[in-house]
Amino acid sequence: MNSLKHPTLACSPDDTGGAPHTTHFHPRGKLPSKETVEKQREQRRLLPFTDKQDFEEARQGFIAAPPYRKIMNDKGGVAWNMDNWDFLLKGQDYDSIHPSLQRQALLNMEYGLYEVTPGIFQVRGFDLANMTFVKGRTGWIVIDCLTVKETSRAALKFVNETLGARPVVAVIISHTHGDHFGGVRGVVDETALAEGKVQIIAPKGFMYEAISENLYAGNAMVRRKSYTYADLVPSSPFGHVDMAIGKAVASGEIGILPPTRTIDLPYEELEIDGVHMVFQNTPGTEAPAEMNTWFPDLKAFWAAENMVGSLHNILTLRGAPVRDALTWSRYINEAMYRFLDGSEVMFQSHNWPRWGKDRIQLVMRDQRDMYAHLNNQVLHLANMGVTINQIHNVYEPPKKLQQAWYARGYHGSYQHNSRAVIQRYLGFWDLNPATLVPLSPEDSAPLYVEMMGGSDKILAKARELYELGKYHHAVEILNKLVYGEPANQTAKDLLADAYEQLGYQHESLALRNSFLSGAKELRDGVVPVSAAKAGSADFVRGTSTQLFLEYLGIQMDSRKAEGLKFKINLSTPDNGEQFIVELSNATLTTISGYRAADADLTLTINRRDLEDVMIGTVKLADQVAAGKAKMEGNPQVLMQLASTFVRFDPWFEVLPGTKPGAPEESKPELLQDDAPVEPRP
Repeated sequence: MNSLKHPTLACSPDDTGGAPHTTHFHPRGKLPSKETVEKQREQRRLLPFTDKQDFEEARQGFIAAPPYRKIMNDKGGVAWNMDNWDFLLKGQDYDSIHPSLQRQALLNMEYGLYEVTPGIFQVRGFDLANMTFVKGRTGWIVIDCLTVKETSRAALKFVNETLGARPVVAVIISHTHGDHFGGVRGVVDETALAEGKVQIIAPKGFMYEAISENLYAGNAMVRRKSYTYADLVPSSPFGHVDMAIGKAVASGEIGILPPTRTIDLPYEELEIDGVHMVFQNTPGTEAPAEMNTWFPDLKAFWAAENMVGSLHNILTLRGAPVRDALTWSRYINEAMYRFLDGSEVMFQSHNWPRWGKDRIQLVMRDQRDMYAHLNNQVLHLANMGVTINQIHNVYEPPKKLQQAWYARGYHGSYQHNSRAVIQRYLGFWDLNPATLVPLSPEDSAPLYVEMMGGSDKILAKARELYELGKYHHAVEILNKLVYGEPANQTAKDLLADAYEQLGYQHESLALRNSFLSGAKELRDGVVPVSAAKAGSADFVRGTSTQLFLEYLGIQMDSRKAEGLKFKINLSTPDNGEQFIVELSNATLTTISGYRAADADLTLTINRRDLEDVMIGTVKLADQVAAGKAKMEGNPQVLMQLASTFVRFDPWFEVLPGTKPGAPEESKPELLQDDAPVEPRP
């Protein structure tokens, strides 16, 4: 099979004989303005587009691509389709895409099977992440297994067809994000796992961190991801073009299986199927539980997601705890001094490898300095009085790093990452008392609209600012008008136009996608779409009882619990756990390892049978009737508890006036037995 053809990035439509892509996917969408066009041309002049080394490295080791570019899911839908981004292969410069970002998006069009070094292979372009295959003595050692079983299964099948069939003897999961473990069911045979023929190896704390991150604020994270990953926006030069670390997230159900072994020490050595490995735990970097891996005999260093072809996120805008940029830098530094001399290639879970000691050292040193500089210079400026609401307009990375493609802000951005550093150390407040307890936007906006002379004057000024290319200024006043008058579609359309131009101009995918997603919702309203989610039976079964009970406290609407007070003992004999669940002060709390003598109700049920209730395959009442659960005391407290639960809407309104109709009445969940509580990505 032949490799894809790779057009030169920096060529115009006239150079290729093709026509410019001028058809917007939305009838009210706008083409790039003259100000946006000039900004893109300026970037083409300033950035080192003559440097083609990334393209050479991205193509190096290509073996074959499958004849298909679309992967179907088990329900008959599309899990993955590389053809969505074929417009990037036309050899055009798109003024609706930041030139640097278009370059990264083109690099991520690599599709197929690649040799990293003899004995190590990668499948790229089947999902957001790469899937790596290490040749052991008897079978494949898989490193990370994509988001859903359909894409991971397709990758394994293609590898076996191309390189020769081998069983999977181990799966190494580098960290706790769904695009690295969610496809485990596509490569792990359950019988082989039960018989001990397959190992699953993950860093310390993997199960807790993987599930808790998706559970507590999961519903809000789904909604936020819909903006930052452009789930709402079609693939187009005017819409979704890439995710910097890969094209997009595959669609389907995220699974999870518990590791058979965890890496608990800072450094651990293992031999798996004849392959010698050294694991480096790197907690608190790109993920709360993450690890790098060195293969000394193969002279290869696996950097997990700690080093990719871009600045990463200190705060991912989809939602997560703020990461520690300085700790991140330290672990890169340790890896460089510990593993560099013995490595001839560095590869990772996203983007493409780097070969040669000098090249690896350059990338590692620059990425080390990138995160350390963010931490140190932002805090330097903060100690001089620069606030969280100013830092993104003040901070700049070193000039040398600005010229390094792998230090550009594609996945993360320097704007929001600089704010995240201040948030980590100092919090949200800028020390101005006026911003300490601010009015909500819907309360303050009408005052602004009134003082600015009403909607006509605001619209006239906003149009003037828009025509001048002052889109941030236009957004500043239009945002007030839209919050003050949510039904004013003229204002929403003009705000969408300003958002769109800002999206075209941004290099960071998180920022581009958020602006373009906002523009689409202002024009069309909230339109739910299908996306990968972490609601599988695997995921629910992997949730600890403690985490699950604590999630119930989040799902409870405390306003419905006023005046209620009770205690419930919960015992799960098959795993020896016991809990006290107490409702007081409209707050649900849980403690493990205790039993209340004055409990209003004692519920005894095996953890395995409780899981069926959690997943929603049976009702609790059915388990009681079947003798699988026993209740002693007042069962009415369960009905009281169930009456306080609400079902979260993953498509809640973000921008005013974009979701017509009154909110649907929330419905009780779980103990009412209508539906399971589902953790989400």
